[in-house]
Amino acid sequence: MQKESSPQADAMQLPCHVAIIMDGNNRWARSNGLSGSAGHRAGAEAAREVVYSCIRRNIKYLTLFAFSSENWLRPNKEVKGLMALFLAVLKRKEITQLHNNNVVLRFIGNREGFSPVLQRHMREVEELTAANTGTVVTVAADYGGQWDIANAAREIAREVAAGQLAAEDVDVAQVQRHISLGQDPAPDLCVRTGGESRISNFLLWQFAYTELYFTDCYWPDFDDAEFELAMKDYSKRQRRYGHLDNQAPSDELPRDRSAHSA
Repeated sequence: MQKESSPQADAMQLPCHVAIIMDGNNRWARSNGLSGSAGHRAGAEAAREVVYSCIRRNIKYLTLFAFSSENWLRPNKEVKGLMALFLAVLKRKEITQLHNNNVVLRFIGNREGFSPVLQRHMREVEELTAANTGTVVTVAADYGGQWDIANAAREIAREVAAGQLAAEDVDVAQVQRHISLGQDPAPDLCVRTGGESRISNFLLWQFAYTELYFTDCYWPDFDDAEFELAMKDYSKRQRRYGHLDNQAPSDELPRDRSAHSA
């Protein structure tokens, strides 16, 4: 496919980094008289479409919440189905097409709970696309924001115990160095589908100043037109980061936010 931005996108201030909580697969399936697995397959197709929506709009970063730490508590049959779908997506030609579109694919989260085969395919996809320079798509799998912060704290504690870092030097920058997505600009916009208005333990550290957009649309129905509505809503936001209206950001504003935010 050709990488062209839409006329609407050219006229709007777009986010640099979009994060999405993909919610509503099961409810979509029930409302359509289908099985839960059919809902998850339709959700995978919606994820594919939103990736290309970002490519067309030259949105640099997209982070998708695919499987939370709490999702392991779902019925065993559903979890097995999700893992099978996850593996199928990683093995099919879609990955090659994304690679050919210069997409970087990455994964964040605790991979230890996944099968060795699935972990291997995740590594292979990351290695295949690592040198690409286009849209960076990060898939959060077995991920939780509390786990992420605790993991960063654990790494910092190890450095302090080893004498590599003084306890009094532990600050925001040190946590940022160890947190997932720590080298990327923080998400400008979080979209949640499915009608719920919460962030459900997703990117808790990274969402400090992220704009939130909630829609009743179930995830499998979230197409390019729905994505455009979210972009139009974002373009109307005034992002102040604690400043007054029309006040210029201070020199203390984090570099990634001043450089990448609308």
